[in-house]
Amino acid sequence: MRWRWLDHIEDIELGRSARGSMVFPPESPFFEDHFPGFPVVPGVLLLEAMAQLSGKLIGYTVRKNRGDWPFPILSMANNVKFRKFVRPGERAEFETTILELRDESSVVAVKTRVEGRVVAQAEEVFVFNAVPLASLAEAATLERLERSELARLWPGYPGD
Repeated sequence: MRWRWLDHIEDIELGRSARGSMVFPPESPFFEDHFPGFPVVPGVLLLEAMAQLSGKLIGYTVRKNRGDWPFPILSMANNVKFRKFVRPGERAEFETTILELRDESSVVAVKTRVEGRVVAQAEEVFVFNAVPLASLAEAATLERLERSELARLWPGYPGD
């Protein structure tokens, strides 16, 4: 994935929750325009970072539970609240908790904290496999990419 908003996954508890983090480098180009003289991480990037962590949790949980490898796609964000700004160089800590896990969808509660204080929160809804894969070869390639991404982000990744 070209736009990665996670540096690290600290923990994944299958079927339940995950924690990850990101330090937004001060030289990130979005800080130039958001906002001049008062740079802050755009809220949409916090939502996406929480979605990326949630997608890893959902994908890995479903993989272990039923054997296939879904590709969760963010479908909706409800009750979104931005409470504080995230500034350049600050470490944002993300957490996600599965509220519902169905055959083709999931609902998670997500939060972002900086120095222990909640700065953003939402409920995110995901759907699985919204775009059919063209072939088994394509599915195998995507699964290999996802496994290597998990191994890169999560030092405790147990593999299969």
